[in-house]
Amino acid sequence: MTQHSRNTPQFYLTAPSPCPYLEGKQERKVFTHLVGDKAGELNDLLTHGGFRRSQSIAYRPACDQCRACVSVRVIANEFRPSRNFRKIQARNADIVSELRTAVPTSEQYSVFRAYLDARHRDGGMADMTVLDYAMMVEDSHVSTRIIEYRRRTPDSGITGKGQDPVRNQDLIAVALTDILSDGLSMVYSFFEPGEEGRSMGTFMILDHIARARRLGLPYVYLGYWIDGSRKMDYKARFLPQQRLAPSGWLRVDATGSMAPEPQD
Repeated sequence: MTQHSRNTPQFYLTAPSPCPYLEGKQERKVFTHLVGDKAGELNDLLTHGGFRRSQSIAYRPACDQCRACVSVRVIANEFRPSRNFRKIQARNADIVSELRTAVPTSEQYSVFRAYLDARHRDGGMADMTVLDYAMMVEDSHVSTRIIEYRRRTPDSGITGKGQDPVRNQDLIAVALTDILSDGLSMVYSFFEPGEEGRSMGTFMILDHIARARRLGLPYVYLGYWIDGSRKMDYKARFLPQQRLAPSGWLRVDATGSMAPEPQD
């Protein structure tokens, strides 16, 4: 293998397959491998161009005659939680979160398995084993972390997390997150299916926005918003945000208007 081929990413196009978000549509993806000592830099660059990471693969939609998938990133410093968001934060006041090295555990997999069985039984990840889950977490050549969300227990003020892993009743949710040069990218998140009343998906996004602000990072990348897909509608609620258009990232505020960000 030549030096040129090692340092120059090669891109590939998948065959058409049924779109999991829009009925009657076909999807195709363009993808490349994220490997080697330049993987982090490449992941940053591709994320800015609308790619997402899955293990050691970076991909983005390349569908014929459809551009419904739009990359979204929340402007962390300008985000102000709405009344509904503040209610969700209050509802989860007993939750403590911990940023950890991306190491898979059986406790995480138990929650992951329950989440898939309850919400994505017919999805492409439905048959993932504990080894598959371990690969999802560990097969990364970029800066990746796990954030665990646990129910606060009497000793949480000392240890920072709940202490009942044997019965697995304290681990509520998990987020697999990449740390980019300009933000946090939420790769995948899941939660205990019996905790729907907490709105944990929303709470984890709110937590990531707060974390990005504390880290001095301007954005939280949420993946793709898809107009017309109920599964993706929630992403449009985190405003102000930027959406990637052919002309570049456009700002969307509470009025729904879209405009280019002013250049420094």
